[in-house]
Amino acid sequence: MARIGRIGLSWDPLREMEQLERDWSNLFSGFGRAAAVKYPPVNVFTSEEDVVVTSELPGVNPEDVDLTITGDVLTLKGTRRRQEIGEGQTWHRRERGYGDFYRTIQLPYNVDSAKVEAKYNKGILRITLPRAEADKPRKISVKTA
Repeated sequence: MARIGRIGLSWDPLREMEQLERDWSNLFSGFGRAAAVKYPPVNVFTSEEDVVVTSELPGVNPEDVDLTITGDVLTLKGTRRRQEIGEGQTWHRRERGYGDFYRTIQLPYNVDSAKVEAKYNKGILRITLPRAEADKPRKISVKTA
């Protein structure tokens, strides 16, 4: 199905794949912890200067998070380690998942990867991605002949 993109009518195969992943995840979300572990929730907000992505990663060590930028796609990978319990203890309830996770996030424009900053505070990862200078809108003056 065609979608309205940033510039008119377009088909974006990456967005279609992300939607397929979401649909597949939702289909099995009631059958275990796969959706929560593999797809941590994210928020994305923008301005003309930058994109900010936040992700909930409670219980994840910042050293276990890997971020990469390719063009206008941010990839977030990581591992939530299994929680160990003490000797003589048994689980009464175990809802928090563990294992590897990843997310690919289509950004609204290209970013300057050399200036990207990532900060982790109280289980929230905040990634600030400055807009690439070449991708910023430029005002063009109209001259008379």
